[in-house]
Amino acid sequence: MTDKAIPTSVRAEAERLRREIGEHDYRYYVLDDPVIADGEYDRLFRRLVELETRYPELITPDSPSQRVGGQPLPGFVEVRHPSPMLSLDNIFSAGELTGFAQRIQRYLDSDQPIVWVAEPKLDGLAVELIYRDGVLVTGATRGDGVVGEDITAQLKTVRDIPLRLRADDGIPGELVVRGEVFLDRRGFARLNRERAAAGESLFANPRNAAAGSLRQLDPRVTATRPLRFFAYALADPAACPCDTQTGLLRWLK
Repeated sequence: MTDKAIPTSVRAEAERLRREIGEHDYRYYVLDDPVIADGEYDRLFRRLVELETRYPELITPDSPSQRVGGQPLPGFVEVRHPSPMLSLDNIFSAGELTGFAQRIQRYLDSDQPIVWVAEPKLDGLAVELIYRDGVLVTGATRGDGVVGEDITAQLKTVRDIPLRLRADDGIPGELVVRGEVFLDRRGFARLNRERAAAGESLFANPRNAAAGSLRQLDPRVTATRPLRFFAYALADPAACPCDTQTGLLRWLK
């Protein structure tokens, strides 16, 4: 079937449904402020899937229907990061913390006081999201920091991750976002309850569960896991119209 065979009204309805569902996902998963009942959301989603099933040409990479997971992958493909994804180091004493602060002061070559931001350490899997023209095109693991694995299909099932960015302007043509996919305590407990009921072995900790969920070759398995995502960095900080980490976090949200 060609695009010409799709009625204009159907194309417009599919676009409206994608926008509407995307807005409800944002309100539910990001703002924790849903404005419709689950049944009404399901009705919108089923209608979109119905239209895309009838007219496959309507399916777009950022369609909410792509969150349910596609066919299993034969394996993971390597992806080279636009710039290295560095890992965090540990500090175990007040002296090491003071030394770290002094090194930063020397690096900045400034005698002005430094304002610090403290962030919780989320224990999951570091990932990179690449958006082109506001649409998610690639998602990858950190790997060795230079080369990771392409897990785009798996990351599309994580509801916190937007398939299309909400901002209308101020977004560069290519935006590389970095953050952590993790399981919160409630999601981890729920996952282990489900596995126990199914007679499956339990996950030892949330970190292993999150990492294992994203490294499933079958994205449909990943889609069943209550994964969360938190963005905390950009590959190129200059892409953000801000000059502090606090400002960056607000902008990313």
